[in-house]
Amino acid sequence: MDPVPTGAPTPRSRNRTRAGSGRPSRIDSSVVLNALPDPVLVVDAANEIRFVNLEAQEFFDLSFSSMDGMPLAELLPPDSPVVGLIEQVRRGSRRVSQEGVIIDTPRIGPHHVTVQVASMGDPPDHVLLTVHERSIARKIDNSLTHRHAARSVTAMASMLAHEVKNPLSGIRGAAQLLEENADEQDRVLTRLICDEADRIVALVNRMEVFSDERPLERADVNIHTVLEHVRNVAQSGFARKIRFVERYDPSLPAVYGNRDQLVQVFLNLIKNAAEAAPESGGEITLSTSYQQGVRMALPGGDTRLHLPLLVSVQDNGDGIPEDLRSNLFDPFVTSKVNGTGLGLALVAKLIGDHGGTIEFDSQPRRTVFKVSLPMYDDSQISQNVSLVRGGRGGR
Repeated sequence: MDPVPTGAPTPRSRNRTRAGSGRPSRIDSSVVLNALPDPVLVVDAANEIRFVNLEAQEFFDLSFSSMDGMPLAELLPPDSPVVGLIEQVRRGSRRVSQEGVIIDTPRIGPHHVTVQVASMGDPPDHVLLTVHERSIARKIDNSLTHRHAARSVTAMASMLAHEVKNPLSGIRGAAQLLEENADEQDRVLTRLICDEADRIVALVNRMEVFSDERPLERADVNIHTVLEHVRNVAQSGFARKIRFVERYDPSLPAVYGNRDQLVQVFLNLIKNAAEAAPESGGEITLSTSYQQGVRMALPGGDTRLHLPLLVSVQDNGDGIPEDLRSNLFDPFVTSKVNGTGLGLALVAKLIGDHGGTIEFDSQPRRTVFKVSLPMYDDSQISQNVSLVRGGRGGR
């Protein structure tokens, strides 16, 4: 069966034309390609990239203007299996595919994918390259993790405030009464009881921030101003020996959020990155970009929130231990000797309050946390999208 020429009306479109207004209905092929959930690239006879859809831009963490005309050798190493598949198609195969391909670039790290390459025929020697991530289900599961973590830590904070602090107050009071008539040896024990009670109360006080149910006050926030502020704080203190790399999209619109809470989020993420980075040659990369098509359903309704703003914090440390990854956003999960394990739990809660999402990818020498946030829109002022506090979670 001969292929239908581009732009030619199909039998169905002809019927639609006769029954409709008399004007043929045409669909822009680039709109269709941009709607696909998989990365798609077109490579010409000189192995230069001539088209990338939106998903490919997000996958490779590069804009269309950066990739348009880029030699494939600048994107993938010459020994990549993808290059061999392209050559196989040019030697006469109409379509080839290979599973278990590893695409690894300095910007995105290693990804296990299935690659399909097909001949376009017109223009000659142009090939269509499609990438399908095998781990898509795992990525979706990971991106949902912090929603459940935020819910569980909120419930725990409420329970601790009511069921732990009051008994501790009684225990401390009893220890003080005993101390009045105790000898010096027994006073050591009563002071120990008081000190430990105070330590637990301090921990509970830190947890109480998770049970804060007040409406979130939000406005238009320049995320680059937030990142610059946090970087300056970090470089004047805990990250003074760390090299910072900034890859910002200057055209990025404002975030619809709370500035103070966003400062807290990225301060925690950068502090974790600084502690994970090696003492010599430690590097943290901060990047921002605009991603199309990312929407999240809000709990308790049919409302879907657009999350086009992506902020990434990347370090070159050893990576997150495998046994911590599935519960990384849960409270008290930490690999630090003196850590409380509340930092990422708080980050998850605050991002969830914004209706945003957070996910991570960790490999040796490359761990990146990606935060997706809503864009500021005048219409949101009246809608007050902070109703997400009902489920208080992101993706």
